[in-house]
Amino acid sequence: MKEIIGAQIRGARGLIRWSAEDLADAASVGVATVRRAEAADGVPPITIANRNAIRGALERAGVEFISENGGGAGVRLAKRQ
Repeated sequence: MKEIIGAQIRGARGLIRWSAEDLADAASVGVATVRRAEAADGVPPITIANRNAIRGALERAGVEFISENGGGAGVRLAKRQ
């Protein structure tokens, strides 16, 4: 699993229209942790456990993380079955 970056977290939250507080609640982390993660230009300077919790909460909400593949990292909404 490739590391997510701050821009992906910001973008993912925007896609699902969550506030930082919504994400913090869903991930069981502090709002300051979400803000610190989103402010990062690259891999967020937070613990691996918190990065995984944030990623997991966003994925459960329907976000799919896209690796760089030469075109830049991104996010999209996953197809619903």
